[in-house]
This record gives sequence, C-alpha cells and structure tokens, in this order.
Amino acid sequence: MSNNWNYIYFIAKKLQRKQSVTDDSLQGNKKAAKPITRIAILSISLAMIVNIVTIAVVEGFQQEVSRKVIGFGSHISIQKSGEISLMESAPLMKSQKLEEALRRIEGVKHVQSVAYKPALLQSRGDVDQKEILGVVLKGVDKNYDWSFFKTYLKAGKLPAFKDPASTEILISQRIASDLHYQLGDTVNAYFVKQKPIQRQFRIVGIYETGLEDFDKELVFCYLPQVQQLNDWGISAELIVEDSLYYGNLILRAQVSGGNGNYRYDWGEGYENTPVIAIYPQKDTTIQLIVADYWTFMDEPTGSPDNPKSETAIPDTTWLKIKVNGDKAGTSPFSVDSEGNLKKKYLSRDGLHYEVKAGAKTVDLEFFPGHGSYTEYVGSYELSVADFSDIENQQKKIEKAVEFNPDFRQQVKVNSIKDNQRDLFMWLSFLDVNLAIVLILMLVIGIVNMGSALLVLILVRTNFIGILKALGANNLFVRKVFLVHTGQLILKGMIWGNVIGIGLCWLQYQFHIIPLDPKVYYLNTVPIEFSLWKIGALNIITLGVCLLALFIPSLLISRINPAKSIRFK
Repeated sequence: MSNNWNYIYFIAKKLQRKQSVTDDSLQGNKKAAKPITRIAILSISLAMIVNIVTIAVVEGFQQEVSRKVIGFGSHISIQKSGEISLMESAPLMKSQKLEEALRRIEGVKHVQSVAYKPALLQSRGDVDQKEILGVVLKGVDKNYDWSFFKTYLKAGKLPAFKDPASTEILISQRIASDLHYQLGDTVNAYFVKQKPIQRQFRIVGIYETGLEDFDKELVFCYLPQVQQLNDWGISAELIVEDSLYYGNLILRAQVSGGNGNYRYDWGEGYENTPVIAIYPQKDTTIQLIVADYWTFMDEPTGSPDNPKSETAIPDTTWLKIKVNGDKAGTSPFSVDSEGNLKKKYLSRDGLHYEVKAGAKTVDLEFFPGHGSYTEYVGSYELSVADFSDIENQQKKIEKAVEFNPDFRQQVKVNSIKDNQRDLFMWLSFLDVNLAIVLILMLVIGIVNMGSALLVLILVRTNFIGILKALGANNLFVRKVFLVHTGQLILKGMIWGNVIGIGLCWLQYQFHIIPLDPKVYYLNTVPIEFSLWKIGALNIITLGVCLLALFIPSLLISRINPAKSIRFK
C-alpha cells in the first residue's frame, strides 16, 4: 500500500469518527477507546488553559508593575556619582547644554529635572488624635511628563505650577485616607534641618495606582520648593541688627546652604567678614556677593572640577539706602529703653523700614538674594522609546555625558533596573516559575496522549493486522495513528485556547480576582495578551506532543498480522 497522504488522512478521518469498538466478551460494552480519547483531549485542554492563563498573568505582572514603577520614576536617571539612593543624592548643577545633548540622542523621548526631600505630614486639623506620616516630596517642574498620572488621577487635577511660589501638591489616596485629608485641604509639612521648619501645601489632586509601596510614600510638589528646602547652592540676605556699634548700624549677612564655610565680597574682593558697621550720610546701594570655599579665598566659584571640593554657585543680595533730612549730621540713632534700634516699618514683610538719627531719617530697603538653589537638581530623568533596548540606550547616554566638554561633573547613569534592582529581580524570577509551569503541563499532556495512543493501538490491533495484510508497511500505519492522535491534540488545543483566552478576557474586563497590594504591588490580577507567545505555545505544544508520540507508535512494528487478525 502506498504512503500517499490522501489515504492516510482518509483512514485517520474514519478512525476519528468511530472512536469506539465493541467486544462480545464484555457483553456489548464499549472498550476504553472513547473514554481514553476524551481524557486525552481534556488533559491537552487543561494544559493549554493553564499555560495560556499563566503566560497572560506573568506577562501582566511584569508589564504592569514595570510600567507603574517607571511611571513613578523614569527609564534612566543621571545623578551624582557615589550616591547610593536616588532619593538622597547630592545635587547636580543644571546644564542646559547637557540637556540639549541628551534630547538629541536617538531613542530618548523626554528629559526632565527632579529633586527629592523627606518630610513629615501632619493629619488634618479637626481630627481628635493627630497623626504624623513620613513621606518623600518629589519636586518636579513645568516640563514634567504627567501622562502616567493622568491615567490614575482619582480626584482634582494635576498641578499646573503657574505661580513661581506654587504650593500645589499631588498626593495619593492612601496618604489622604491615612491623614484624613480631602481635595483642597491645606497640609502641614515639617522638615528636619538644623532648625525644624514648617511649610504648608494645598492638595489639588489625588491619585491611586495600586502600587502600595509608592502610593504610601511619594508626594509631588513644585521643584523650587524642594530645591530651597535642601539648602542647595547659597541663599544670602542682609539684616541690620537691633544693637549699635559705637553709634553705627551693624550690617550682617545671613547665609545658608553651601558647605558652611563662607566668603563675602562687599565690593573689594572676597574676605571672611560677614559683618560691617555703617553710618549712612548719602544715598547708596550696598551689594554683597556670598560664596563658599574650602581652603583659599580665590578658589573659583561654582566649580565642579574637584568632586571632593566642589564650590557652590554664589548668591547676591542688596541693601538700598536713602538718607532724608540732615545727611551730613552725626547724631546717634534713636533707641528704645532697652537700647535696641527703633524701626518704623514701611512694609508687612519687614524688608523696608526707616530709622532716625536726630534730624536725619535713613530709609533701608532690603533685597534678599534669590538663592542659587534653582541652579541645582537632584537628578535628570530620561524616558526612552523602547524599554526592551534600555541597556543600549543607557550606554549611549553614558557616552554623551562622559564625552561632553561642557559638562565636567562626576555623575553616574542608572537604569530603572539599577534603581529598583530587587523589584526587577523578583519580576525576572517569574520567568522561571512560568517555565516550570509550562514544562509540567506539557509533560502531563504528553503522558496522557502517549497513554491514549497506546490504548488506541491496542483496541485497533485487528485493524492494524488487516492493514498490514493488505500491504501497508509499519511507517504507513504509524502515520495513520500519528495523524489520528494529532487530530485529537488539535481538538484539545482549540478548546483550551477558547476557554483559556475567555477566562483571561473576563479577568481583564471585570477584575474578578483581587490581590493584596501590600504583597503583590497590585490590587487585582493583571492580564496581558501576547499573541506571539500564545501562538508559539500552540506550535510548540503540537510539535513536542507529536515528537513524543513517536516512541509509543513503535509498538505498531511489533504487531504480527497473522496473530492480530485473530486478536479478540
């Protein structure tokens, strides 16, 4: 008999239609052919259901958790070298040329500046028992990419930061619930510095991502707020002390930030004198430039050349003096009973007042420095077009930073996988679990189909003998049974695909199965359909099962036609 595939498919089709035979010795009861084929089909279906659901859930976990973690941060960050934590890193001097160079890199979609500051938030004022919650303020600017939080905004709006001194914040639903806050409330925040300070912020938006570890920690505010709170750069202002020095006004510089070792330029070069005595006799403006230094007064300001002795960008403050009346007079300044200088305030902020000296009135108007803190950021965050190619993008960015002649600061370039190493390691372990489940289900399917093929061969022993007697060789008969078994496998796979994809769709649409976000980072089982993975699963399952059935099919070659025809 020829090994023509038309004959093979024809015979296999007949076997498929008649999956049971009767035996007189069993009083007309059907043999095990039909039940065993049903069990085989069921086992393949169950294996496909479990594998499809496993692939969709694991893929969903990896994609959803990765997407949310990246949404809170970025694909790649640039921070000061030597720093371990991104949220506690030393400041970087802003570089417009570096930002432009980063934006020109192929594959980089967005570049933004951020900074972090730990804070303590106090619960709402009308609550009987006050509560304190530790959080981290993430300062962002107007250029920040809010696309991720638009999806998870539960109430209010995203901060717009139209006011240069904006106090708008975006908090999570978890923080709002723990501290009993609502949209529009004013939040009291406390910051630990040399002297603890308090700031007030206004809630304009509430978000909820379900990523518990981040929801309970991060609060978003305007970048200048964090820059100033971190005492980056130098902030300087002038004050006139209440006491006098031999009848002269004592003008003192108040400085914060930098390394704490300050130098002062009153107009004749840097010196280490923070105080001068003046007796104004004409209209004038006093300008003071304050910088820090390590060893020598003539060190360059704002220099990052030596990471261990980096100096801050200086700040400038002014005092405008206007003398009215007897300008040349030398009368002493008026003081109160305690010897303190009498001041007549001309502004609510206390920066403009006048003092009297006999027939002379001295108008003092102070202009505090704007602070050089705005010239610093905690880190740069970069978004890339292709997350799967993040390693190559990281190398490109490292080269752009290292070989940029306009940027001399010592920095390191980290990917989100570096900053969240433990989390992404856990996600990678899911691939191992996935492989184990797929292999186990495949083995179960192979064992069941092998058993089904053996039973089919045994119950069809007479049929095999007749085929051989008609001239069919062993290969022809084996092909018939392999095609027949393959049809059973396909039937089980079809049912498995329909049910498996259907279950995944139900979970995707209706979130039937919840999760504890404290353990799994998500509040519901995520589903991600990967068509090419499901297609590959079907092809591999069919191919491996057919190859595995090759060994049981060898039993056909041991069947003797003469004996098998008489086999009952």
